[in-house]
Amino acid sequence: MLRLREWIQPERLTRMRLSCNPAAIQFLEDNPDKIVLEHLSTNPAAIHLLERADKRWFWLSLNPAAAHLFKDNLDKVNWDNLSQNPGAIQILEANQDKIHWANLSANPAAMHLLESNPDKIIWRLLSANPSAIHLLEKHPHKINWIQLSKNPAAIHLLTQNQAEIDWYQLSKNPAAIHLLTQNQADIDWYHLSENPAAIHLLAKNQDKLQMGWMSSNPAIFEYDYEGMTESRALLHEELISVCYHPDNFTRLIYNKN
Repeated sequence: MLRLREWIQPERLTRMRLSCNPAAIQFLEDNPDKIVLEHLSTNPAAIHLLERADKRWFWLSLNPAAAHLFKDNLDKVNWDNLSQNPGAIQILEANQDKIHWANLSANPAAMHLLESNPDKIIWRLLSANPSAIHLLEKHPHKINWIQLSKNPAAIHLLTQNQAEIDWYQLSKNPAAIHLLTQNQADIDWYHLSENPAAIHLLAKNQDKLQMGWMSSNPAIFEYDYEGMTESRALLHEELISVCYHPDNFTRLIYNKN
């Protein structure tokens, strides 16, 4: 059970980004007027809602949890988007003539296809691929440092080459909090606002954060421990009332006899 953090202003959240937020599902179910179906279609945590909804195949093609919906609807998917979808790798393997190879370069589940087709790799996009570090380390001259700056698996390369960092992109990198904390003057607060690992920095700098961008940040929600305790208490009450109902004692005595 999740709730918005106390210092988050719900009226300032934007519907599009909130619909993409995997931690926002309960909030969206409670506030269906906040849902934008096109953007919800990209949300892997919303698949139970999307199975019942009118499909937005262009956006759904990006959703890694939607592979079972694609299998019988290949004529409806957007192959450019599907090519960057790690959940659709089996479909891509079976339909390599439809692959958009540039977008595949960003797909962390597609390294075997990319390594088998090195001439089709787009190194700019590969630089953002967290599964491609071994290739990037072998070909450092091909690294695109702007894209690498948002790659959470590349933090050792970025730490060793800080002069190459693009701080605009690094601000969204959840693995770069130590660098961002040490270099707060270089932070881009728009992109930091969507970084789930930066919630402590955002809480301390509320005058700088961008609430619209924060709408897609899973960390704007926290566990509602009080609500969970109350819910368990109600369940416990119900169980006690059922278990100790006189009818149940009568059955117990009857069965023993």
